[in-house]
Amino acid sequence: MTRGAISAAAMLAVLFAGPAYAQSQSQASASQPAVPKALARNFEGVWTNATVTRLERPASFSQLVVSKEQADAVAKATSARLAAANGRSDLSKGAFKDEDATAGYNSYWIDSGDGLMRVRGEARSSFITSPADGKMPFRNRAKSLALMNRDGAEYQSGKGAYVGPEDLPLRERCLIAQSDAGGPVMLNAIYNNNYSFFVTPGYFVIDLEMNHDVRIAPIFASAEKARASHQPATIRPWLGDTVAWWEGDTLVTETKNVNPIQEGRTLTPVSAQGTVTERFTRISKNELLYQFTVEDPVHYTQAWSGEYSFKPAKGQIYEYACHEGNYAMEGILRGARLQEAANKGGK
Repeated sequence: MTRGAISAAAMLAVLFAGPAYAQSQSQASASQPAVPKALARNFEGVWTNATVTRLERPASFSQLVVSKEQADAVAKATSARLAAANGRSDLSKGAFKDEDATAGYNSYWIDSGDGLMRVRGEARSSFITSPADGKMPFRNRAKSLALMNRDGAEYQSGKGAYVGPEDLPLRERCLIAQSDAGGPVMLNAIYNNNYSFFVTPGYFVIDLEMNHDVRIAPIFASAEKARASHQPATIRPWLGDTVAWWEGDTLVTETKNVNPIQEGRTLTPVSAQGTVTERFTRISKNELLYQFTVEDPVHYTQAWSGEYSFKPAKGQIYEYACHEGNYAMEGILRGARLQEAANKGGK
């Protein structure tokens, strides 16, 4: 993890209305140099999806592709905001000021990128490319995200019941990444946006920095063989059941049977009827294109898709010890037991 930019909330503050323009994908692709054959199927190394762009398009943008002038303005504002925040939380100056002490994280720990996501040189306002408005086509957004919203409200207010460990959010229990980095639909966050990819003749492995998640997808000779090799529907692991196959130099994965608990506690819920297709294509030495399509009639009115580019990251990934030396879980549950004892004593 390195020092970086701003949180999702801060990002919205610097995304302001302005002119936008569209550039055709064919024009962008035509300007892209050919990938050397030796690199075409080589995803090895550490990659990052750090950026202030998020999954859905904010209201301040009307189009997917934004102008160079507006993208430069966002990058400049992001840099200025980070510099100001770093000045307030400079570890070399001793204790933090009051406004820093009340925050969950100060800017020293944050690494969410220094500007908008660029795909084939285009600055993007969202990961979602379809529907055209850049929004997830929920049947009922509030219903699909009810548990997610509840967890967030209880976590921030401290008013959760937390009778047992199962009552705590998955992220607080360190079972899946706080940022939904593991997917299906791999998202980014305010920090730890790094991945290691490994491709062998038989497996595709995605090792996440955030929360020690690892996705292992067996690679089959064809899409038909891969799809026929999914585990029984009764087996629904964390991050789902993923299989893979090659289509030319694009590695395609299909994920089904996402854990039902994860379904209710993620930004991109996928039901037992849902399928997520992801595509990984090395489009240049310094760009690995990631594309995804979600199909789920339970949560969405239509299939929806998106894309972004992983860029090479320097260094290596170190273990993310989510609760090492952290006694929050023990303290929360002990507090619940003390409350129970006090309530019994008052009766």
